[in-house]
Amino acid sequence: MEYEIIALPKEQWKGTVIPMVTRNDSYYDVEMSPLDGSGCEIRLVRKNFGETVVHTPEEYDFPDKLYQDHWENAEAYGVVNDNGEMLACIEVCPEEWSNRLMVTELWVSEEIRRQGVARRLMDKAKEIARAQKRRAIILETQSCNTGAIGFYLSQGFQLIGFDTCCYTNRDIERKEVRFDLGYFFDMKGRHE
Repeated sequence: MEYEIIALPKEQWKGTVIPMVTRNDSYYDVEMSPLDGSGCEIRLVRKNFGETVVHTPEEYDFPDKLYQDHWENAEAYGVVNDNGEMLACIEVCPEEWSNRLMVTELWVSEEIRRQGVARRLMDKAKEIARAQKRRAIILETQSCNTGAIGFYLSQGFQLIGFDTCCYTNRDIERKEVRFDLGYFFDMKGRHE
């Protein structure tokens, strides 16, 4: 079935909670020696959890929502069923000072996964970035969300950085390190 991707206007969708649930059996372990005068060594090694780890919105103080106030110029697109329920969405927001487009949310409900919807939503972000003449698209995910990381890599994204204390002071230990990924355009709007 082909799902239509439509605009999700701010007036109608602001504050809509995104029921983001992740299930993963592996993670990228961050192995890092202390930085000193000669440098440091960093390794990201994929390892198995030994069981499936599930994260739900209820775990977090700030669940994902569309059109949060700090994303002033965000725009969202998605798939909505006949009952008006959101089945998938992407939210993007320009980062003007760096001329990049940030993907702030990407979610596809389990019932319509593996049907190309995430790819089509990411294509929409790429289309917007090209139209706005952005030099890159950036996004954040977690080292324990290996399914999402694999998807982003398949879409041409690459690792551009990480933050070992974004969520807590024990992110490495918790196996939930922030990974920053980027997709780059050349000056003519083509992927580099």
